[in-house]
Amino acid sequence: MNRSQPLVLGIESSCDETGVGIVRGTDLLTNTVSSSMDEHVRFGGVIPEIASRAHLDAFVPTLQAALAEADVTLEEIDAIAVTSGPGLAGALMVGVCAAKALSVATGKPLYAINHLVAHVGVGLLGSSPGSAGKAGHGPSLPENLGALLVSGGHTEILRIRRITDDVELLGSTIDDAAGEAYDKVARILGLGYPGGPAIDRLAREGNTRAIRFPRGLTQPKYMGSAKEPGPHRYDWSFSGLKTAVARCVEQFEARGEEVPVADIAAAFQEAVVDVITSKAVLACRENGITNLLLGGGVAANSRLRQLTEQRCSAAAITLHVPPLDLCTDNGAMVAALGAQLVMAGIEPSGIGFAPDSSMPVTTISV
Repeated sequence: MNRSQPLVLGIESSCDETGVGIVRGTDLLTNTVSSSMDEHVRFGGVIPEIASRAHLDAFVPTLQAALAEADVTLEEIDAIAVTSGPGLAGALMVGVCAAKALSVATGKPLYAINHLVAHVGVGLLGSSPGSAGKAGHGPSLPENLGALLVSGGHTEILRIRRITDDVELLGSTIDDAAGEAYDKVARILGLGYPGGPAIDRLAREGNTRAIRFPRGLTQPKYMGSAKEPGPHRYDWSFSGLKTAVARCVEQFEARGEEVPVADIAAAFQEAVVDVITSKAVLACRENGITNLLLGGGVAANSRLRQLTEQRCSAAAITLHVPPLDLCTDNGAMVAALGAQLVMAGIEPSGIGFAPDSSMPVTTISV
């Protein structure tokens, strides 16, 4: 095996994207994704059984397309990496079983890796942020690094000391993730699914100050102080915000008034990005983090990117945002983390592991 510039195939199937990516060391060769999102639209959210069946249908064509685009064969691959968690149990099972089958058939070592940490690994690909690493290892992640992951299933702030074996969870959502809140509020406002892009577009026409929606877990009893942190100083909660939007709409309707959908969308979005960015920057400042990587599907949100940049700049924190197609779930990020494990000399997982839908972020590989 080439441990200095390994050719790694990554497989991602944690939700509704079937992703196959191939990297050589830190160079991205292909990022091929097949999404089943259109099949979930009429249900207003991802249906696990539909997602699992879509992965079964899409895997082989997606793999073939990725190999063709990268102009490599399975025989040339040095190692295989697959998302083993967290995610939807059935969807994970499809990707893991496919990866195990490929590993057995080709004799290639298999690495079972954490989906969330893989979002950080994207920062190592190609011209992504980071300083020059050691000879033969391409780019490296900057020092004093944190990661803000915002997606349909996760909202978390991490401290990354070493991407291969030292990741610390500083804060996370205690109920809905930000993406879930967007989808639920979009349904309340009649905007359809997925909710994120619809609300982001409509919010530009609304007044963010027309309605004041709550910022969850920002009261002193939850925040505490730097010397005596509260129980949820760096955590988020969006379920109360979702309820507040529903009650607001009900009040307009009860009075027989037209619901100001654009204003509600704008005020809701401002509440989400305000609390996400303020708590993330606070966590960075109090934990010596001077570089922050923003990832996850909600990283495509224009207001989140804008406000994160503003607040990071004011706090002397350098913000890194990967290209949009690498922020959402994809196989390239899985391959990138797999390559880091190979280069670090970490032993492969073998085929005895099982997917873990609730894998903690501190477990980087199994």
